[in-house]
Amino acid sequence: MLAPSSPRKFAIFAVVAAIALAVLGFLFYQSVVARPSMPQVTFTNLKGDKFSTQDLRGKVVMVNFWATSCSTCIAEMPRMIETYKKYNKQGLEFVAVAMSYDPPNYVVNYAETRQLPFHVALDVQGRLAQAFGDVKLTPTTYVIDKQGTILKRYVGEPSFTELHSLLEKALAA
Repeated sequence: MLAPSSPRKFAIFAVVAAIALAVLGFLFYQSVVARPSMPQVTFTNLKGDKFSTQDLRGKVVMVNFWATSCSTCIAEMPRMIETYKKYNKQGLEFVAVAMSYDPPNYVVNYAETRQLPFHVALDVQGRLAQAFGDVKLTPTTYVIDKQGTILKRYVGEPSFTELHSLLEKALAA
């Protein structure tokens, strides 16, 4: 037999469950709809040139965190080069950010011997990785629209068909 307070307990449970569902729904909405903006940082490329994320506004940008010791990074780099060459004339900028643990001379050697056609930046102190959400895994690639909104974050090698489709939409906007 149910105790006299059972309907009251059920009502409290129903209210708590409804609140929990509302909170979960809001968090899901935020993660899907409310996209973060590209952080305000300054990159220094291997030539010593400095440029900021503000300088990249108005262009579609890919920021790729990588390391010379990362086999997936090295495997995807030829396709990243092809992607850059395919879309650069349409307004794509690409910044390959070497992780803080990557020896700078290794990065310079790799960039020169592979003739990387885009900006390569060193993140010696790890500030760029920190600003982009504390990137730890490589490769991690961000696709950013012309207004500076992060459209997608790929951890690991992206599907290049999907990536190219996303870039084409962002470049056409």
